[in-house]
Amino acid sequence: MSVHASLAAIVDDAALKATAVEQLTLSNPDLDGTDGYTIQAQSIRRRLERGERPVGLKLGLTSRAKMQQVNVNEVIVGRLTDAMQISDGGEVSIDRFIHPRIEPEIAFLLRRRLEGKVSLAEAAAAVEAVMPGLEIIDSRYIDFKFTLPDVVADNTSAAGFVLGPPSPLDRDIGNLAMTLNFNGRPVQIGSSAAILGHPLRALVEAARLAEMIGASLEAGSIVLAGAATAAVELKAGVHVTAQVSGLGRAAVTAV
Repeated sequence: MSVHASLAAIVDDAALKATAVEQLTLSNPDLDGTDGYTIQAQSIRRRLERGERPVGLKLGLTSRAKMQQVNVNEVIVGRLTDAMQISDGGEVSIDRFIHPRIEPEIAFLLRRRLEGKVSLAEAAAAVEAVMPGLEIIDSRYIDFKFTLPDVVADNTSAAGFVLGPPSPLDRDIGNLAMTLNFNGRPVQIGSSAAILGHPLRALVEAARLAEMIGASLEAGSIVLAGAATAAVELKAGVHVTAQVSGLGRAAVTAV
C-alpha cells in the first residue's frame, strides 16, 4: 500500500469509527496541499467502493470568520456523497460524529457542467436553483486541530449537509442576512457577502478547484458555497435552523 493510500485509510477509518486520530502531518511533516488532495481522493474512493455516490462539492474556509476559527488561510474544496445528506427537517444522531459543529450555508444545484476558469456570469448561468443549507463539519483529528494538508486530506471536515427548499436564481444573493438558530435562538448572525464577497464567487472557485483536483461538476451536482459565520458545536437535543433572507430556511434536529 502506498503512503497516500495508507493515510487515506487512517482518515476514512476515523470517520467510520467516529474516533479521533493524530494529525497526519505530525508523522509525515513533508505533506503539502497536493498530497492532501491525493489522500482525499483515495479516501473518497473507499467510500464509493462501499456504495456511496458522489453528488457534488463543498467549499471550505470561504469566510474570514472560518479562516480565523481554524487558522487556515486558503479556500479549500471537498467532495460530497449521498450518504452525507440529511433530510430537511430530519434528525441526525451525533453518535456518528467525533466533535461535530454546524454552520449556515448557501447551496447551488447545477443545470449544466461547470469546470475550469469561468466568469461570474457563466457560473450564474449554470445554476438551476439556490437553497439555504446547513453543513455539519467534523474534523477527524484530535482537538479539531490541523494544518492545511491535514484538513484537505480529511475531505475538508465534511460530515453532513441539509438542503432547504430550492428557489430560482432570480434575485441578488450577494448580501442576504443569514442566521443560525439553536432551539429558536440565534447563535450566529452573518451575511452571504461574507462568502468570498458573493456566493457566486464560491461557485467560480468550485469550478477552478474541481479542475485542479480532477473532480467533476456535472448537471445535477450540488455545491455548498461555504459558511457565512463561524461554526458552532452541535449537541444532542438541539433543533437547528439556518434562515436565509429571501430563500427560506433549512432545519435539522440533533439526537
